[in-house]
Amino acid sequence: MDTDACGVGILGELSRTPTRACVVDALEMLARMQHRGGCGCEENSGDGAGMIVAMPRKFMAKVARRDVGIADLEKEAPDYAVGMLFLPTDADERAACVADFEAVATELGCAVLGWRDVPTNNLGLGASARSVEPHIAQVFLRPAARGTRGRLSTDQQMFMLRKVVTLRVKARRGDAAPPPSMPQDFYVVSLSADTITYKGQLRADQISAYYADVRDEEFESHLCMVHSRFSTNTVPSWDRAQPFRLMCHNGEINTLRGNANWMTAREGVMEQPWAALGVDRGDVETLFPICDPSTSDSGNYDNVMELLHLTGRSLPEVMMLMIPEAWQNDGAMDADRRAFYRYNSALMEPWDGPALVAFTDGHLAGASLDRNGLRPGRYYETASGRVVMSSEVGVVDVPEDTIVRKGRLQPGNLFLIDFSEGRLVDDKEIKARIAAQRPYARWVAANMFSLKDLPPPRVQASMVGSMRAAGEAGVKALLPQLRAAGYTNETLDTMLRPMAAGGVEALGSMGNDAPLALISERPKLVYEYLKQRFAQV
Repeated sequence: MDTDACGVGILGELSRTPTRACVVDALEMLARMQHRGGCGCEENSGDGAGMIVAMPRKFMAKVARRDVGIADLEKEAPDYAVGMLFLPTDADERAACVADFEAVATELGCAVLGWRDVPTNNLGLGASARSVEPHIAQVFLRPAARGTRGRLSTDQQMFMLRKVVTLRVKARRGDAAPPPSMPQDFYVVSLSADTITYKGQLRADQISAYYADVRDEEFESHLCMVHSRFSTNTVPSWDRAQPFRLMCHNGEINTLRGNANWMTAREGVMEQPWAALGVDRGDVETLFPICDPSTSDSGNYDNVMELLHLTGRSLPEVMMLMIPEAWQNDGAMDADRRAFYRYNSALMEPWDGPALVAFTDGHLAGASLDRNGLRPGRYYETASGRVVMSSEVGVVDVPEDTIVRKGRLQPGNLFLIDFSEGRLVDDKEIKARIAAQRPYARWVAANMFSLKDLPPPRVQASMVGSMRAAGEAGVKALLPQLRAAGYTNETLDTMLRPMAAGGVEALGSMGNDAPLALISERPKLVYEYLKQRFAQV
């Protein structure tokens, strides 16, 4: 068995019929991946676990009637949304957060139909997890009518509501944390018309015991996605448990710093997609920051994925954009798909690193491997129309004689369940469909060029004379500046001269013969004492 690496799983019914068996088997799948999750000094304090399910409408109607007083939820709000929130345990602060939420919802034209406290049982939790356990509540909402907020869909409205209320809570408190940081004891776990997430700083086998909801016989769904977390580059917390709002992840995003910096740089030009939906620039700025330094690499991936999805891209297209396959040197790839990747490489750099990313919006579910295939993923389809995908086999008992299709995820390939069509969609089919949506090849030919396409520079006679004079003066005239900038004879001889002569970067080793900061006689900055990045692979 693989251990010390996150466990990921999807269980879906192609018929789209909600069943209790789907939820029960998903909980069993999660419990069987306990060996993948991490735990603290106390064995009963986990790194995090959770599940996201397609909205269990029968159950939600029951608890809305029983706990909230809504006699007929579907009649009251046919397109209702449900939010799952982590709230402060202090009663006064919790009431203030609820007031902030309701005020923002009203400003956005949404109606709060009611709240319910989610029943939980923390007796099996370790002291570490209990000490930071939040109050957990659900909120029922009726979205604004179309036209009230431009042409925003329900999930776009919920996205704006979540972003605005999180910043509102932070502003009210006057938090001293850096501006991008989110308030940690107020966290919107999920807020959607299609899915809901149950998660926490738990072990994989504690979800069922902790949340009474998921044990209810009327809690039924046609889709469940589960995750058992092994924390690497961030410490365990309730909000960092997975799944997030659209995805869960086994692996590491090694390019995270650059990806997050680029997203921050792009925030200044993000108004256009929202302007097309009737949202003005002032509203757009309330969505920032997109990336949150207080969350994990997976959390930031989810934030960007959500933005791209809600501004018009399908989830498979977003996955192709963020984790592209190795297309540059693939001579067998068709021209349309190559043009898609080339065009979009100018819009989004890859989120690189070993990864199995599973995703769902309640209508589609799927998974993708990184371009090197450094994380495992296997799947089954049965004669009854059940699909199981997981980071390993054996998480759900599937009789061999019922299997009609099985396989393993390939590097850079998409595994996709389309519940509207009731089938698994082949990697080549979905990518061909996406690549054909727009004339990427024509756009690339008309708008993209490389440095080799630029005309050679024109050199005037006066410039030649100046260059010759400078050459005669030699490097001696530049010695003070070179020394000040840290250049050495070795740099000039082995790097700069070969580059000037051949037009290519010189090859060399990556060795560093400077003494360690700890024993160096020269003054060093604090970060020079810290070399290792633990999660980097």
